[in-house]
This record gives sequence, structure tokens and C-alpha cells, in this order.
Amino acid sequence: MTAPADVPIVAVVGATATGKSGLGLDLAERLDGEIINADAMQLYRGMDIGTAKLTPEQRRGIPHHQLDVLEVTEEASVAAYQEAAREDIAAIRRRGCVPILVGGSGLYVRAALDRLEIPPTDPAVRGRLEAQATDAGAEAMYHLLRQRDPAAAAQVQPANVRRIIRALEVIELTGRPFSASMPSREFVAPAVVIGLSVDRSILDQRIDARVEQMWRAGLRREVEGLLPLGLRDGFTASRAIGYAQAISVIDGQSTEPEAIGETGRATRRFARRQESWFRPDPRIRWVEATHGIEIDEVLALVA
Repeated sequence: MTAPADVPIVAVVGATATGKSGLGLDLAERLDGEIINADAMQLYRGMDIGTAKLTPEQRRGIPHHQLDVLEVTEEASVAAYQEAAREDIAAIRRRGCVPILVGGSGLYVRAALDRLEIPPTDPAVRGRLEAQATDAGAEAMYHLLRQRDPAAAAQVQPANVRRIIRALEVIELTGRPFSASMPSREFVAPAVVIGLSVDRSILDQRIDARVEQMWRAGLRREVEGLLPLGLRDGFTASRAIGYAQAISVIDGQSTEPEAIGETGRATRRFARRQESWFRPDPRIRWVEATHGIEIDEVLALVA
């Protein structure tokens, strides 16, 4: 049995702490679906508490894909994710089920759903640019990107050094503007994208409560267990929000209350960036989720 060709992929997107995981589970139960993770940090094995990853018991017996597929020493790759996620989508449809993509990593969502050419990468070029960024700082690197590709710079946060480096790497390797490889808003297969919106003040309260809970649940212990596995060597994993702050506590560079406060501030900034990424996309059907989510309302949008 295969899913009918006109049955869309369903994606649930939005900022952190808006309720995406819960809605994804509800939709999977009602639509006979399987869930594909689209949160870049949840790709990492062992990074559970700090990423709000659902435990196996919380998954209600629903198959989940693209969780725990990377070691903390590996660098997450949009290209590898695109290939794996699309293979998952095809396999789920062959089983007669509905693929449900859930997550807040905007580029990963679009890599799964949209026509997107992934540019090449080169470790030597990347390493040289990273060293240059360490010496010159984020502002200088952003200025360099503005000189070489103003269109790309307009879509990258000036403090997002990793994204700036990637843009400069692509320009150097391809001889084309990085903006030329940015995704177009064109689905490769029928899809419905549900966006969850929460009042900003309420969202900030949720984020602070979630951060406090993560530290109470043992985020520091989780990080201590990952350090022998090479967490410090992971360019992506070691910089994840919460994990970087926990490392600073373990190294004696900050106190736990200071780290909790910084984790909350960094998460709130991240939520703003997520909103800025998703809001301009006219294809997203927004659901007001401040005071809960009506599953029947969402199902009507899917239908």
C-alpha cells in the first residue's frame, strides 16, 4: 500500500517552545503518520535534555526518523539531511502513511520540502575562513560578505558567523553569489506547512520555564557524559544553546545561575531568528497557539 499521490507532506514549524512536538504527535495519530525530525540539534545522539527531544516513552509508539543519527563529533550537513529526509518521506509514503515533518530549523525544513541545490563544501576553505573569523571577528566577516554578495548578506544575521562563513565558502568554491543557491519557495512534492504562533511575552515565559526545567532535569550531567565522547571537538554540537553554557560551568568560567540566564537569553534570541525565517513565507498556514491548539482546526487546514 502506498499513500495516494495527492496526499501532502505535512510540516509543523515555528519558534522553539510553541508546541510543535505535541502537535506533530496529535497529527500523526489522526492521520496515520510518521514523524521526521527537522531540528538540527536533535540529530545528535545523546543531546536529549538540552534539545527538548521527546523520550521514546513520549513518542506514543509513533515512528520517528532523523533522531540520534549523528555523533557529537560530526558536523551536521544540510545536504546529507536533505538526502536522508527525502528517503524517509518516500519510504513513509510507500507504507501508506503520511510524512509529518516537525522542527524549527528553517533551512532543514526547506531542504526537505523545497527545490534546493546544496552547494559544495571544502574543509580547507572552511578552516581558513574560520581562522579568519577568529582573528577578525564577526563584524569584519559580515562586512566582507556584504562586499561580495549584498543579497546574501541581507538575509544573514550579522552575528551568525557560521552562516557568514558558509556563504563566503560557497562564493569562493563556485564563483557564484551565495544568494544564487538559496532555496526557492517551490515544493518538490505537495505539502502543507502549519506554523505555530505564540504571543511573544508568553513565549518568553515558556522559554524561561523550559530552560529552568532542562537544568533541573540534569543538563549539566548530560554534558559531562558527552565530553568523553568528544563534545568539545564537535564544531556544531559544542556550540548548541545550553551545551555551550554548560561547558562554561564545567570549565569554571561561569556559575550555574549565570549559565541558566545566558541559556534563556540565547534561546529567546534564537526564537526571534526562527520567527524571522518563517514569517515571510506566504505558503505557511499560521495557527494561533498561545492558549493551546485545536487539532480539528489544524486538520481542516491540512484538508
